[in-house]
Amino acid sequence: MCAQDQEWFEDSLTKPEEIKRTARILDIVLLIATFPRTYQRKHLVERFEVSSRMIDKDLQIIRHGLRLPLMRDQSGYYFERTPDLPMLKLGFTEALALLIAVQSAKGVSGLGGAELASAIARLESLFPDEYATMLRQLAKPAPLESHYQRRQKMLALLTRAQIEKRKLRIVYETASRHGEISERVVRPYALVPYVRSWQLIAYCEKRQAVLMFKVDRILDAVMLDVFYEIPADFDLDRYMGGAWGMMRAGEEAIEEVVLLFDPDAGRWVAEEQWHKSQQVEHLENGSVLFKVRIPITPEFINWVMYYGAKVKVLRPPHLRKRIVEEHQRAAQRNQEE
Repeated sequence: MCAQDQEWFEDSLTKPEEIKRTARILDIVLLIATFPRTYQRKHLVERFEVSSRMIDKDLQIIRHGLRLPLMRDQSGYYFERTPDLPMLKLGFTEALALLIAVQSAKGVSGLGGAELASAIARLESLFPDEYATMLRQLAKPAPLESHYQRRQKMLALLTRAQIEKRKLRIVYETASRHGEISERVVRPYALVPYVRSWQLIAYCEKRQAVLMFKVDRILDAVMLDVFYEIPADFDLDRYMGGAWGMMRAGEEAIEEVVLLFDPDAGRWVAEEQWHKSQQVEHLENGSVLFKVRIPITPEFINWVMYYGAKVKVLRPPHLRKRIVEEHQRAAQRNQEE
């Protein structure tokens, strides 16, 4: 880290807000290193609930302060390489995840003492000098736990279980059946960001099937000393059935959808990678032609309706009819006294 960057860190990372920012930057490094070409800017904004401008500043610190070769393609951010950590058998992502988890353990009743402090010091000494200031900030006490912080801790635990291939015992509150609470053992397969939430895709031993669990509905989770392997034939795209968003496709056939967006909405839509099959064409008048091959689910219908009069459905006809009917129902309801 250059002298100017070092001085900036020392001067600014003193308030609780900056301590949170330090933890967020290290979380971003861990996410990108663990899951390269997965996270776009919009995912990081949703994940950490901050503005695009703040995420851009964080990424600049990662590039220039931590000197990590951060790159980006249409799938998301990735590092060309990560620092080698001498005398450590763990990989970079595993070591960083472990250090964050160990730092969090200092606030747990019954943990601490000289052994924990020694372990933290040894882990910190293995990282390049550029990380020294941030790791010191991570050691400072955090403010009272918020919903965001609870989610962060849960995501860190789920990520660690996924990396180490260890089963989890979770307490889960279902969205249906009046919020029924159940305990089950799961094998984490993937963590997927969606809108302002996260989904854990895992094999559920209780149901004996691969299921999706909303992370915010996991009330408690304990990592077990039981290991598992993800089946070689498991494919996330195939599991999702080529669906739009997180609602899995059922028996719906895959169809070609063609949408015409007004210039204002079109610019925003064209910036993002919504689906692997999407094709975007910029027209001379500024409008955007958007094509995608998907099963038409309620989730996709809601996405189209979000744009209101700024989008026109060109194909298929039955989708255009459905959108018209939904808008008519909404207009009628809002005209009622």
